[in-house]
Amino acid sequence: MEGISITTYQSEYKDEIIDLILGIQCKEFGIPITREDQPDLGDIPKVYQTGAGNFWVAACGGNVVGTVALFDIGNHQAAMRKFFINPSYRGSRYNTAKELITALTTWAAGHDIAEIFLGTTAQFLAAHRFYEKNGFTEITKPDLPAAFPVMKVDTKFYYYQLPVGQ
Repeated sequence: MEGISITTYQSEYKDEIIDLILGIQCKEFGIPITREDQPDLGDIPKVYQTGAGNFWVAACGGNVVGTVALFDIGNHQAAMRKFFINPSYRGSRYNTAKELITALTTWAAGHDIAEIFLGTTAQFLAAHRFYEKNGFTEITKPDLPAAFPVMKVDTKFYYYQLPVGQ
């Protein structure tokens, strides 16, 4: 079994990333969202790889199988965005989600981020369980920082406090 490798975004991954994300959003979950609704995907370096932010890609056999992004919103806070895993690479066989979250939280701790927030949709039930298992706490929309970029499809919100001294 070939393993998962986690790397930061490179331009050669752009089309595969867009295909992965739209496939999960539209085909798997029936969310009516387009590439045009997500202009951040058109310029990942400018949107995510600035300040304390970054964007990671999980690959297996040279193919993109997962993504996650950290969007710097200032005040030692960040938004977790674009967390998507190919269905064949979910679960404990590959630990893709755990590997991506570990890369994100390790980076955040090393870049002076104290709090991570995320928004998601009600349909992503397995993701909710994953977040809760990995230290995220559900919060209400009014609990979000003013700088948090709420997407129109977001209906559930989570918070993660990085351990002090990490």
